[in-house]
Amino acid sequence: MIRVLVVDDHALVRAALVHLLESADGIAVVGAAADGAEAVRLVTDPPVDGRPDVVLMDLSMPGMDGVTATRAVVAVDPACRVVALTSFDDQSRVLAMLDAGAVGYLVKDAKAEEILAAVRAASRGEAPLSLAASTAVVRARATRSTNPVLTVREQQVLDLLARGWSNSVIARELTISEATVKVHLTRVYQALSVSDRTAAVVRALQLGLVASPE
Repeated sequence: MIRVLVVDDHALVRAALVHLLESADGIAVVGAAADGAEAVRLVTDPPVDGRPDVVLMDLSMPGMDGVTATRAVVAVDPACRVVALTSFDDQSRVLAMLDAGAVGYLVKDAKAEEILAAVRAASRGEAPLSLAASTAVVRARATRSTNPVLTVREQQVLDLLARGWSNSVIARELTISEATVKVHLTRVYQALSVSDRTAAVVRALQLGLVASPE
């Protein structure tokens, strides 16, 4: 069962999302928040149904916005998968959410089946992005520095990935969970503008981010 937290300041949108998710097989809504601060509280102090696996996060909200809330949620629970759901699709907002730790981005006019597919994909460790968001990411990444900026942990994961190590072996080496390894890999893929392990290694070698395997 995929546990989902819905975050949106518009009551009708929030109710519609809850109804959609609760009607789907294998998905349970464990909470609904009207703002970012409430979302962080529900992840920090989860309801009796458990901490959410996936958070559908609105971007534009009064008080704590989606970017700030996403950063806080991921800090509390790195395994939590945040998917941004918003009416905006401009480059800066897409990248701000992804840089904050979101693994996916959908516009609010997405079809019901697209939203459900995104939730399921996020729970599997994938990175669902709408076509508009994907285009924005590619364009914006192209305007940034040639070499992406990775955190120390992301670089460690990338180094071990380049050695051909599996997620389970990387997890043991770094004494973290496999779920956390997947989170770091998703962010590495986003930073390198790739979608899989092989492409990540090839791109990292091209940029000199990892040493060539002996």
